[in-house]
Amino acid sequence: QVQLVESGGGLVQAGGSLSLRCVASGRTFSTYVMGWFRQAPGKEREFVGAISWNVGRTYYAESVEGRFTISRDNAKNTVYLQMNNLKLEDTAVYYCARSARPYIDSGEYDLWGQGTQVTVSS
Repeated sequence: QVQLVESGGGLVQAGGSLSLRCVASGRTFSTYVMGWFRQAPGKEREFVGAISWNVGRTYYAESVEGRFTISRDNAKNTVYLQMNNLKLEDTAVYYCARSARPYIDSGEYDLWGQGTQVTVSS
C-alpha cells in the first residue's frame, strides 16, 4: 500500500526550530515531487515548499523562504522539513504530499499523509 507518514510535530517557542519527517512507502517515488503544505484553523491549505526526488531541486513559499529547508534521503524514502526561527503564524497542521510537478495548488497532489501538528507559542 502506497502511503505517506509524517512525524516530528510538536510545541515549540517562537524563534525555535523543529524538524518534520515524511516517510514514503509502498513503491518508489523517484519520478515525483514531494510537497509540504500546512493548514491553520479556519484557513485554506497553504503551499510551504516542495522537492524533486531525483535531482533534489527545492521550491519555497515566500513566507518561509530563508527559514525552512526541505531535503530528502532517497535511500530512506524520506523527505524532511527543517523549520528554523519559527513564528506564531507558522502554527498549523503540516502535511506532505506527492505530485508529478512542484505545483502550488494542493489539488495537483494525489497522495497525502495524515498531517502532524506544529504549535508555536510566544
